[in-house]
Amino acid sequence: MSAEAADREAATSSRPCTPPQTSWFEFVLEEALLEQHLQKPSPDPPPVQLIVQFLEQASKPSVNEQNQVQPPPDNKRNRILKLLALKVAAHLKWDLDVLEKSLSVPVLNMLLNELLCISKVPPGTKHVDVDLSSLPPTTAMAILLYNRWAIRTIVQSSFPVKQVKPGPPQLNVMNHIQQEKELTENILKVLKEQAADSILVLEGALKLNKDLYVHTIRTLDLLAMEPGMVNGETESSTAGLKISAEEIQCQVCYDLGAIYFQQGSTNTAVHEKAKEKFFKTKELIAKNGSSSLHFTIDEERLAGYCQACEVLTSSSDDASQQATPYSKIHSCMKSGKYQDIVKIFLEDNLTLSLPEQFRQSVLRELFQKAQQGNDALDEVCFKVCVCNTVCDVLQGRIIDIQFCQLFLKPSKEKIDFLLEVCSGSIDLENASEELKRRMAAFLKNLCLGMEDLQFVFMISSHELFIKLLKDDERKLLIDQMRKRSPRINLCTKPVTSFYDIPASASVNIGQLEHQLILSVDPWRIRQILIELHGMTSERQFWMISNKWEVPNVYGNVILGIKDSLTRDLVYILMAKGLHCCAIKDFVHAKQLFAACLELVTEFSPKLRQVMLNEMLLLDIYTHEAGAGASGERPPSDLISRVRGYLEMRVPDIPLRQVIAEECVAFLLNWCENEYLTMQVPLPLVQTNPYVKLGQLLAATCKELPGPKESRRTAKDLWEVVVQICSVSNQHKRGNDGRVSLIKHRESTLGIMYRYFMGILFFCPLQEPLVLTTILSLFVKLHNVREDIVNDIAAEHISIWPSSIPNLQSVDFEAVAITVKELVSYALTINANNHFWLIIQADIYFATNQYSAALHYYLQAGAVCSDFFNKMVPPDVYTDQVIKRMIKCCSLLNCHTQVAILCQFLREVDYKTAFKALQEQNSHDAMDSYYEYIWDVTILEYLTYLHHKRGETDKRQIAIKAIGQTELNASNPEEVLQLAAQRRKKKFLQAMAKLYF
Repeated sequence: MSAEAADREAATSSRPCTPPQTSWFEFVLEEALLEQHLQKPSPDPPPVQLIVQFLEQASKPSVNEQNQVQPPPDNKRNRILKLLALKVAAHLKWDLDVLEKSLSVPVLNMLLNELLCISKVPPGTKHVDVDLSSLPPTTAMAILLYNRWAIRTIVQSSFPVKQVKPGPPQLNVMNHIQQEKELTENILKVLKEQAADSILVLEGALKLNKDLYVHTIRTLDLLAMEPGMVNGETESSTAGLKISAEEIQCQVCYDLGAIYFQQGSTNTAVHEKAKEKFFKTKELIAKNGSSSLHFTIDEERLAGYCQACEVLTSSSDDASQQATPYSKIHSCMKSGKYQDIVKIFLEDNLTLSLPEQFRQSVLRELFQKAQQGNDALDEVCFKVCVCNTVCDVLQGRIIDIQFCQLFLKPSKEKIDFLLEVCSGSIDLENASEELKRRMAAFLKNLCLGMEDLQFVFMISSHELFIKLLKDDERKLLIDQMRKRSPRINLCTKPVTSFYDIPASASVNIGQLEHQLILSVDPWRIRQILIELHGMTSERQFWMISNKWEVPNVYGNVILGIKDSLTRDLVYILMAKGLHCCAIKDFVHAKQLFAACLELVTEFSPKLRQVMLNEMLLLDIYTHEAGAGASGERPPSDLISRVRGYLEMRVPDIPLRQVIAEECVAFLLNWCENEYLTMQVPLPLVQTNPYVKLGQLLAATCKELPGPKESRRTAKDLWEVVVQICSVSNQHKRGNDGRVSLIKHRESTLGIMYRYFMGILFFCPLQEPLVLTTILSLFVKLHNVREDIVNDIAAEHISIWPSSIPNLQSVDFEAVAITVKELVSYALTINANNHFWLIIQADIYFATNQYSAALHYYLQAGAVCSDFFNKMVPPDVYTDQVIKRMIKCCSLLNCHTQVAILCQFLREVDYKTAFKALQEQNSHDAMDSYYEYIWDVTILEYLTYLHHKRGETDKRQIAIKAIGQTELNASNPEEVLQLAAQRRKKKFLQAMAKLYF
């Protein structure tokens, strides 16, 4: 009798009777489904979904008499269902490849946990603490199976998964999917936490060197019997399906190699371990043959792993590894020898040994490096793309769209290199007719796609072209080109109007849409759209990319254009222009906006003004990023256009808020205070809140050097900002007649929302005086709170009023956020402004972030003293700043630093210094700081303190510090001050190294 027949007989003979507390129909159905597959003469593997059915029914929660949900009961019915699930897996010989493809992570986790349970692995036992050699073979195999699955699941979860297209939304299905997703994530989290233990278990399994056994249907039936009926067979070494030691080692080595390879992405040294395991797997397969394995291994994937490990672990001087094209390319990428990559690809075009996917991945990586600012790689990208394209042609594949993009504007150099690659990629003497035909067709189509006869002549007169095409074919091609010559020569004529460019022959719609998305050439965009509209009139091509975004105020006008081609063209040109502006590609943005302006001028005065406004904003950005960054003033024409925009009174023109903000910020940045305070029209101030705020800012900055009584504008600005930052308390009567108080609604008196003023409006400002004024205003507003404990210091803070009549109306939370945002932005403009650094430090101090506060206090001192080589100005390190530094050090338990900083005060704070030195639990360098103390009283106290504690070594260090001649009280005052200054410098430099 065969093993399968024996298993079937055992399974049917030991089938349990009707279990309690279950539907007879359900039970009979479950039994019949399994029997139907197991009793066939040559049964196919039973559907793995039976496992899901059995386990789902076994894990259903129960409901008691009080309608309370209870965990699944451990009754005979549920035990039988779990046993049935295990039998299906046993029939499949516990093949993880099959189980993983068909079962979800939660179901397979439940199945393997049941296997551990039935194999008598104590629950809660850490597998890494168990000696596998002392366990029964089936128990050891169960542990091995679980940990192999854990490792494989972790590896599989690191691979990208293609999202399945959802069907019609069904609430119960969606809830089930969400629950399963959350459960899978929780299981993966646990598996990843236990990954190190699983690896140790598998490494230990490699040392077993003995055969193991896995449960079959027969052994599972024996285990399910009553304890008195089992004769001990399941504990013997021959029960179950035998798995040889070589097979176990082969599969475990492969799984360990996979997890090591995955971990190598963060730790390159692990690649050596992965290489060792994969090559061991390869060796075992070669020795035993893959057909004898109960657990199959994907040999193609294994070969890929081995090849990747060879490349990743090869050294630069390893000649044997350098022999493979993969390792050569890897070495060239690491060393930056990109031209050598072109040579390797060119050589491979003859042998065709590199896979297409690998070639494309190298090209993608080169494109990424080029986009990061390495302009020298543009040429390399083109050359590698050409090599890949010629390789695709020879192998009969479709030409990639990247090649078409790069050849939109051909040049003599590009044509020369292309012909060189074509010549070097085909051996005409030995090449097949098919290869010759493909290459000839490629060159012929290339000529037909050219619009310049000069380039066509370069290709048609080349030796390779002459050899591949017959005389008749060449003559026919040249005749076709001559017939097209009026159209071709258009590219050499000057373009007089936007509408004078003809559309070329149409190609596939998908390719054209792809080109439309990538192109930033306005003439090419129009050409593509004409071709697309010639193919179909049903599509709205402005919708093909979700990245094309136009503000709603403009979109409503553009989408009202009746002609579909014009509508698509205007929308796409504006969207691409705004995108280029956002990524600071101002050259292409100007081209796109200019083309759009020329287009809309002919039919829409409203859109013409919109484009003029956007071009003004673009010119502001261009100046600020270019000449303005180096301090060069903008041209008078630009300033006049900015003023003209602010004074514009054209009705029904859609306006973007950001343009008004940027115009006012532009005038403030370039100190156009005279215009803002004296010349700006009064109606403009009354109607445009940004101009109103800009006028008050300009007037305040203008009067800052003046006397205090002339600062009326500062008070006006203060009142406006307080008004903006205020919230109104409104009373509302509810349906029940009671009156409720509504808080935190924007004040109707405010000229702008706090968010726009604090974040959007001030962020474009770069003029230091304006930023300093705004910062001091908000700092003062922050400090007037009644519950404020730690004030923030700022320049010019005395010009603002010291109180607010209605304090409860101010939203101080919004003020605090605005102060943080403003100082962060200010430091991006000038990271060396010591007053701004002190404000940042005070903010951190007020929020109990003492280490960060010390960092900025020290940075403020460093930037204004040449890293403490000069004396820090007293208006920077005031007594308040020093006291805050002392408190920071104290709360960080750096008590010796506290004592040293007490010397920095105008009057030395001996009480604080002595109290700090008494602390024995100090987190700083303690006695190594004694050399920075210049106050003899503190040093004498240290000597006494160490003597009292019996700390002889530390006492000697203090005595040595006192004994320095430059600290002698009889020295002239200049000598003592010089000694103090030298110690201050060294101490602050040491602190800076510690906190920077």
